Amino acid sequence: MSEYSEIRVDVDSGVATITLHRPDRLNAFTATMARELVAAFDATDADDAIRVVILTGAGRGFCAGADLGRGERSFDADDESRAAERGDFGTVGGAPRDGGGVVSLRMASSLKPVIVAVNGPAVGIGATMTLPADIRIAAASARFGFVFARRGLVPEAASSWFLPRVVGISQAMEWVATGRVFDAEEARSGGLVSRVVPDDELIGTARGLAEEIARNTSAVSVTLSRRLLWSMLGASSPWEAHRLDSAAIRDLGRGADAREGVTSFLEKRPPRFPGRVDEHLGIVPGWPERPEEMT
Repeated sequence: MSEYSEIRVDVDSGVATITLHRPDRLNAFTATMARELVAAFDATDADDAIRVVILTGAGRGFCAGADLGRGERSFDADDESRAAERGDFGTVGGAPRDGGGVVSLRMASSLKPVIVAVNGPAVGIGATMTLPADIRIAAASARFGFVFARRGLVPEAASSWFLPRVVGISQAMEWVATGRVFDAEEARSGGLVSRVVPDDELIGTARGLAEEIARNTSAVSVTLSRRLLWSMLGASSPWEAHRLDSAAIRDLGRGADAREGVTSFLEKRPPRFPGRVDEHLGIVPGWPERPEEMT
């Protein structure tokens, strides 16, 4: 893995742990962090030995939101230093791309399942960047806030697409319209996280899930399943799912992973799946990296 300045990446037993690492600033989000997160997901996708990605934060917070070091002009696209810092993000629809969206869309297109372990405050981009993850687990001390309306902004990181699909439109609007910070139990009851665990059990719980995936499942099956589940959220009818399911089952059912899955089950032994993800990606289309209007 590459060297990073604002994140850390550790790989062990098929699990890559990406840690936001600005603990003195509660891991406040910067353009540098955005670039490094994109690079880290590029690296985990390219490494066949990595089966699952865990995203968490260093210290006592997950991410306190955007770094507000520019004061009142922190979000002003006309600020010259801000524009220069983010110029390589490009534009979409004629506007500079939102840095949170650069990260969330890259996470959404990950070939590996993503587990977020929220270890403390997750506010603003700290909350919205978690939405494209497949599983979110919170420590009991975690706090969440979609605080944009209290800052004169709107939710970013493509969260107007992700949040209602994750928690439903009514819950999403309550949290967005009030902009209030809420605790981990409310996040669980609202469907934002799947479980809340004691702080000292958070990483162990996330790793337990990641290792269960890595030990017992086909990498090809998990990647294609991830694509199917996310892409079907916007499908016009179940027939679209049926078409893609049928194509995927035809392709995988005659392959080595399916044979190994059945054989290992009958022989009562752990599976050893030989399939390579890159050999099967054409079955279920992924989201485009850059739509035509994006430069």
